[in-house]
Amino acid sequence: MIELLSSSNTCCETPANTPAKAKVAFTTSHVSPWLSPLAYLLGHHFLLPFFFGRIIITGQENLPTSGPVILAPTHRARWDSLLLPYATGRCVTGRDLRFMVTITECQGLQGWLVGQLGGFPVDPEHPSVSTLRHAVDLLVDGEMLVIFPEGGIRKGKLHPLKPGIARLALTAESSHPGLGAKVIPISINYSQPYPNWGTDVSIHIGSPILVADYTKKSLKQDAKRLTADLAKALQQLSQHESEITTHKFVNC
Repeated sequence: MIELLSSSNTCCETPANTPAKAKVAFTTSHVSPWLSPLAYLLGHHFLLPFFFGRIIITGQENLPTSGPVILAPTHRARWDSLLLPYATGRCVTGRDLRFMVTITECQGLQGWLVGQLGGFPVDPEHPSVSTLRHAVDLLVDGEMLVIFPEGGIRKGKLHPLKPGIARLALTAESSHPGLGAKVIPISINYSQPYPNWGTDVSIHIGSPILVADYTKKSLKQDAKRLTADLAKALQQLSQHESEITTHKFVNC
């Protein structure tokens, strides 16, 4: 399960008494030039079209093909981390996604795969300074970063958002004026609470939120406003579910 930064006011600090085992194992990541294209190919043409019924996607025109972006999707199932690249990744924008992943999923072979596919770990209870710096560096380098603003998997209606995503975006923009970072709300919904074979999926991609528009006051106040507007955008996207009746598969 891919998580978000802690909701505490010190989301970018590691307490002095944090146990060693809670610290992030590695804080660098890269995208394998051979494994990532293969994963996209298998996911787009075989796994996802075979497993799901209809896959409905709207708003792909809102996805930038360059520049720093944070994708902020709702989190309803583990399938989200495979459907997001399908809807926003290589075959749509020509970009690889960089996921922030819980530290528990970065052990052994799975941890190696996460690192090879551009993911990097975070301890949601005690996120470290190095993790935050790595995420900021990715944005400065113009990457597309994925963070689930609700935190873990949440069933049903939109749950309160954690402020970590806003704090991270504002930190990157404030430390690099003119960066032009954007946050893009994405609503992911399934026709069944627990997706199984034949489940329909709808993915609605909203308009970008310009982070620079929120660098006006203190970090705490700015983050509160950005988080509130992101929640409003996600809520509006979720309300359009019944209006979508067409079926669209992306081409690769």
